Amino acid sequence: MCDYFSAPDDQAAAAVLRIPGGPGQAERDVVFLKNIDPVVAIARLEAVMTGCSYEEADARPRSGQLPADPEDGPPFVVSLTDTLLDALARASRDDLVRCAEQWSTTDELRQIGIRVEATTGVLAALAGLAQRAQASDQRLYCWWAL
Repeated sequence: MCDYFSAPDDQAAAAVLRIPGGPGQAERDVVFLKNIDPVVAIARLEAVMTGCSYEEADARPRSGQLPADPEDGPPFVVSLTDTLLDALARASRDDLVRCAEQWSTTDELRQIGIRVEATTGVLAALAGLAQRAQASDQRLYCWWAL
């Protein structure tokens, strides 16, 4: 389970770990996804959306970081970069379709069998989450239950 959600800061995001069922039960704004891992797959998405390399996206501040002690999990809370938040929030529908096509060809998405049509829906949902998060001065996170 990979539930992407917004929170005002790392402390508030990590607090969902203490709530059975994660961010949905914590009354956070959530996009419920399966198998879209918040480290490699999301860094690949950021590379596609911003035109940088995977290595650059992966090295950005907050990329795949754990705001809570990893000994407390699983599940884990993983942070997403502010760069990706901005790219998702600004993306037009055409941008999302174009990025979905590129992202769906990555090894991570092909291995789990996600086709471009589903990828477009995933990006639209994440873009909506990013827009709402940005409007309320929040950041993006993933509750990752292995």
